[in-house]
Parts: sequence; C-alpha cells; structure tokens
Amino acid sequence: MTTRYQHAVLVDGTGAPPVADAVLVVDDDGLIVHAGPAATAPPPTPGATTVDLGGRTVLPGFFDCHAHLCMTPERGLVAGLAADPTVDTFEIAERLHATLHAGVTTVRDLGGIPSGYRTALERGLIDGPRLQVAVKVISHTGGHADCSLPGGVDAAPHLGMIADTADEARIAARCVLRAGADVVKVCATGGMGSPHDDPDDEGLTYEELRAVVDEAARHRGKPVAVHAQGGAGIRNALRAGVTSIEHGYGMTDELCELALAQDAFLVPTLSTVFAPLDPSAMPEYHYRKKTRWSGISKENIAHAIERGVPIALGTDAGVVPHARNLLELSYLVELGMDPLAAITAGTLNAARLLRLDDRLGSLESGKTADFVVVEGDPLQDIALLGRPENILLVAQSGVVRKNLL
Repeated sequence: MTTRYQHAVLVDGTGAPPVADAVLVVDDDGLIVHAGPAATAPPPTPGATTVDLGGRTVLPGFFDCHAHLCMTPERGLVAGLAADPTVDTFEIAERLHATLHAGVTTVRDLGGIPSGYRTALERGLIDGPRLQVAVKVISHTGGHADCSLPGGVDAAPHLGMIADTADEARIAARCVLRAGADVVKVCATGGMGSPHDDPDDEGLTYEELRAVVDEAARHRGKPVAVHAQGGAGIRNALRAGVTSIEHGYGMTDELCELALAQDAFLVPTLSTVFAPLDPSAMPEYHYRKKTRWSGISKENIAHAIERGVPIALGTDAGVVPHARNLLELSYLVELGMDPLAAITAGTLNAARLLRLDDRLGSLESGKTADFVVVEGDPLQDIALLGRPENILLVAQSGVVRKNLL
C-alpha cells in the first residue's frame, strides 16, 4: 500500500536546502515515488495511507561506517574469555535493535562479528540496521589487533588475525573474504587501546598493505578500510590505495592532499575523541595516549574538514556506547562542519563509501525508502539527533520499524 507522509520539512541528504511543506510518497515496494514540495507531489492514490508529520523533519536513514557490535565500553578483553557465546549473540541482537531505533539504518561493523548476523538481518530473523561486516581485523604481531595476553592466550580470537609478511597479509585477506567480509579491515598503525603499541607506530608495511589492496581488488573490487592514526601509517595506507582511513588523527596538510588525490574517505570516529577521560576507568597506557592525542586529533580533523577531505560518519561504537551514534554529528559540527554537511556525511557520503548510494543515502525518487522522522529542527540544533527519544519514526524499505508519532 502506498503511504504518503505530508506536512514535513524535508532534508534529503544531498546537501540541498531543506524543503518546507514537503511530501514523501513511498510505494508498495518500499521505493520513493516523490520526495519534495507538496505543490509538485502526485495526487493521493485511492486507498493510500496518509501520515501527517505536523511540521517534523524527515531525513534519510543514517549510517555508522565504523562500529564494533561485539564490544561494549564496560567489558575488557579478559572478561570476554568468560562470556557465554549464546548470551553474546542475543546481546549483539539487542545492540542492533537499539542502534536502529537511534536512527541508524545501515551499519558497517569493522571487526568482531561473523557474516551470519548480516544473513539473519536479511532474512528478517532479527531487527536492526542493514549490515556490512569485516569479520576480523588484520594486524601484525604485537600490533593493534593482536589481543594476546602475557601468558600467550588470544583474548579475542573472533576479532583479530595476525599477518607478518606480504604473503600472510594476502592469505589473511582471502580468509576474511572467504568468511563473507564485505570490506577488508587492516591496521596501518598502533592504537590508543592496544597495550603493545602507540598510534605513531607503523602497523602493516606498505608492501603488506599493497598485497591486501591487490587481493581485495581481485575479489570484485572489495573496499579496504584501514585503522590509521599516526602520520607514517596514514601515508603508507594512502599510497597503497586504500578506500578509507579510519580515525586519521594524524592527518597533516600533506596527508589531506594525498587523500584528496586518492579519492579516499576519512572516517574520523570523533565520538572516541570527545569521550570523557577517566583514569580510573582505563589502563594507564590508554589514558596516557588518549590525553596526549586529544588536542592533536581535534586540530587535525578540523583541518581535514576545512580542506574538504570526503568524510563519512563513523563512531567506533563499542569503544563508546552503542545507540548514541548520531552524537557524532555534533562533534563534526563542533570542529567546523556545517550542520547540513554533517548530515550528508552521515547519509549520502556514507552511502558512497559503502557503495550503496545508487539506492540509499538520500531521499530521491526511485531510491529505497530508508528514512527517519525527528522532533525539532536539526539544522538549528544538530545535537537533538544524538538523543534517540527525538527519533520518532524509523523506516527501512518503507517498513516502519519504530513509531512514536
């Protein structure tokens, strides 16, 4: 049955100005028939359902391009060893549900869950965002995704895969692709939360990164997402031809120039940068690194925004709380991005990164009707999108998944 949403303010995700007194028409197949001014909308069809939005704002469903659904901020690696995998499965399903209700209709999980969650969502067995997965993160021995404990036990075998040569990196890429990965995730630098390294340390070498990029290209051009925080690793990753830089806290002007030349995306995960620092809640090495990098990260990401590096929204949810994904929009705006551009980063730009922009990411005729309805004007107060209670309606392919109207 066709559904007509009227008396809306439309923010269509393309970066175009908002449209007052807009109408969104969705057909029986979950496709958009019209998204624009009421004056140009087709007349209501017999039997169509009409929903009066009362001046509320309708936007495309949002994306989170960097999440870890297997993680929570409260649970460390050692605790995961004692976890019941059956309970873990249901907890991940609940996180998917909560994330969808927070206004995120598509998620890219960058390590820690198998592709079966994607299948379960596609089959309608569980409720949640559309899902792309990396399955595991490829790292070198002692690198960011090496979760070995002092006694030699791997605390997170579901999360990381070790590769120490170009051939091993290629084999690791083949392994995650065999396991159903939509994207290959690798580490080009150390990280904040890993005990064995530092963000300035290099991860996989240029040759190893090139092997992964080449292998992904041989598999229908699969994208490569790279954990890269320090400058040397970012440079190696960009030279190797990766699709996206994840975090990118060391983005200098030279690296911005290189990213622009390579058409690479930056997913800055500012939610981790703006998270309050509590030395009692994290290991000393983590607190020390976060303290040193906080100001540097904000300065460099602000510069990347100013330079026009393509940015897609990603939060590192799991390192920070789930279902608060759209707080990331506020942080982008705080660092200089226009609110309309921030919304585009979370919709059409993110869809471009995930190669879904032919059918998702904007509210345009012929596209799939993934959309949200919010209370208030997010262009005047972008922070309201970060509060799930303001997300009144969520739809995927025209099917309403949440309705508080």
